[in-house]
Amino acid sequence: MIGSEDPQIRRKLIEILRIIRDHDSAVGARVISDTLNERGYSIGERGVRYHLRILDERGFTKKEGYAGRNITEMGLSELNEALVEDRIGFITTHIEELIYEMDFNLKKKEGQVIVNTSLIDKRDFEDALRIIELVTESGWNLGPYISIEDEDISDSDELSGNVVIHTMCSITLDGIFLQYGIPSSPKYGGIIEIENYEPTGFVDLVSYKGTSIDPMKLFMAKRATSVFDCIEHGNGKILGNVREIPASAIPDAEKVLDLMRDSGFAGLVNVSDVSQPTLNAPIETGRAGIAISAGINSMAAVLESGIDVINYPISSLRKFSDMKKIR
Repeated sequence: MIGSEDPQIRRKLIEILRIIRDHDSAVGARVISDTLNERGYSIGERGVRYHLRILDERGFTKKEGYAGRNITEMGLSELNEALVEDRIGFITTHIEELIYEMDFNLKKKEGQVIVNTSLIDKRDFEDALRIIELVTESGWNLGPYISIEDEDISDSDELSGNVVIHTMCSITLDGIFLQYGIPSSPKYGGIIEIENYEPTGFVDLVSYKGTSIDPMKLFMAKRATSVFDCIEHGNGKILGNVREIPASAIPDAEKVLDLMRDSGFAGLVNVSDVSQPTLNAPIETGRAGIAISAGINSMAAVLESGIDVINYPISSLRKFSDMKKIR
């Protein structure tokens, strides 16, 4: 495995495999060396040959005479695994950047908020909108605000014929906390069990730091929710996430949560005692956990209805002035 190497050597080996993979035919040490230098790796032909011997010995590359090397099936498999490791942590970095860049003023309701983006076929839009309204009225979303783009806004095949719907992402809460000087660290995304309209705990959790795929997208792909059952019978499963704050910030955080409720932002919220789990989600010593229902629960319900949806949770920032209140 490449993973046993010194980190610097490992990065070079991965990059060499990438270069070989991206060529249609065998590639030699000189071309690899030139490409590496273009990508910021200062390594000559002799150094490249040393690394190629390592890759040859492990069966990741195969020498094709004087033409150079080709990547093997084993090499492709190893490269895919290495790329997954590289992507681990990307989600938390993306979240932190959005939280830092968000400038929403809760009292004035001005600035940018964090949104989820969903694509729905125009033919299914009216049915989907009714479901979104139903979930919003039930209180399982962060708030009753969405943005709709119902025109062909792009020439791409993916967007053509679709309505683009932006829903308020629950990570917006962390951005609001930051505006009030409260350090908040998103920790988990997961599935919350609901019984008699009350949360009993998370039944599945994924750490944002330990995945290369957004947990909300993962759970929706697995059809792990039963939002309609929660609405109709008070028993089922919804999406939610957890963040940690310092124990000393609890009073200020509760004031912010009250302000959010007064401003029309709803959703399930659970604040843990210091060093205690929140809805079964483990919390570090000296910190408190805050669980909240995910803003993309409405789209999970749309999926449950049989309507196809392409979802991009925690996708981007959007002006709150572009968001409209449902009913």
